[in-house]
Amino acid sequence: MAVALQSFLDLPGITKLRSGKVREVFDLGETLLFVATDRLSAFDVILPDPIPRKGAVLNQLSTFWFRRFSKIDNHFVAANFNDFPEALQPFRLQLAGRSMIVRKARPLPVECVVRGYLAGSGWKEYQESQSVCGEKLPSGLQLASQLPEPWPMNHHCSSRTNRQGIWILATAKR
Repeated sequence: MAVALQSFLDLPGITKLRSGKVREVFDLGETLLFVATDRLSAFDVILPDPIPRKGAVLNQLSTFWFRRFSKIDNHFVAANFNDFPEALQPFRLQLAGRSMIVRKARPLPVECVVRGYLAGSGWKEYQESQSVCGEKLPSGLQLASQLPEPWPMNHHCSSRTNRQGIWILATAKR
């Protein structure tokens, strides 16, 4: 299926709630429309040159995992464009393959990455305290050292430790 290059997207008649680093979010009433664009971001900066089909690949990977773990409650409703509301049908070229309908939910302010090597903001924190996201690491590590085991890190860990992130998730009300 041909997928048009998308950096920014407006859908006349459909209310856009926000544009994130990669996704556009539209209000559909009872649900939301997530559209994965081809924007590229690094260190929370959107770079000028999009990557063709990046949004489609990201959306299809997400769809795969939401379906794979469908026994776990999540926000996923549909990714097959043929199942989308009539109001979206005129936008097939812009949406098919790169969008999904999701339930409205209260987001939990935790973003986690798993790293195998000490780099970026983790390296900066390690130099100051021999810890990353509030968790002690072995002494003597160098920039890009392989970590003793894959290490989950709060993506923006300067403002929250891993333990705080776990607490947010563990105490979230359904």
